[in-house]
Amino acid sequence: MLRRSILTGALLLALSLFVATGGSLPETPLHAAARENDLAAIKHQLAQGANIEARDDTGATALLVATHANRVEAARALIAAGADVNAKDKIGDSPYLYAGARGHLAILKQTLAYGADLRSVNRYGGTALIPAAERGHVETVRTLIEAGVAVDHVNRLGWTALLEAIILGSGGDAHQQIVAALIAAGADVNLPDSDGVTPLRHARARGYKAIEAALVAAGAH
Repeated sequence: MLRRSILTGALLLALSLFVATGGSLPETPLHAAARENDLAAIKHQLAQGANIEARDDTGATALLVATHANRVEAARALIAAGADVNAKDKIGDSPYLYAGARGHLAILKQTLAYGADLRSVNRYGGTALIPAAERGHVETVRTLIEAGVAVDHVNRLGWTALLEAIILGSGGDAHQQIVAALIAAGADVNLPDSDGVTPLRHARARGYKAIEAALVAAGAH
């Protein structure tokens, strides 16, 4: 009877924590193993029946924790074991979206190989391509374009990947390469932002001569 009461109390405590945190619990051993890139611990936890989609108090799965830390081996093991590459946390990040935004290319390629939703969007309404373009992740941008992410998707700020690369980019070599890649992929060089300002006007306002030239060559006005 005593043992049953203890177990019942533990279950009730776990349930109250689950409800209080909106359906998530504090970090599990699988989350910790993912963050530490501990493959042996990951395999052990999964063999013991650990829930691969369990959420921590931020809503992150173990795979998203691994992605945050760019733990490539841990992410690969979790994905191969069936972890959902599109599972979002409480702020709308998924392993796929976060890997794209942060330029974690090896993990991104794994998510693309295992069912990444190319139409999924982050909390700003943007695809993975838009923050990748902004942050100058050239190879990530090329990878996402090749995967088929829509180049002219507009986020809630009214910006495409091309606009964001210009407005928030540095105008340097990486962003020049990204603009060139977007143009080559068919990005609309005359699609303006929500205020009606075109990519060319933004480039000229910032003195980005090389980007300006690339836009004009592609028919921008």
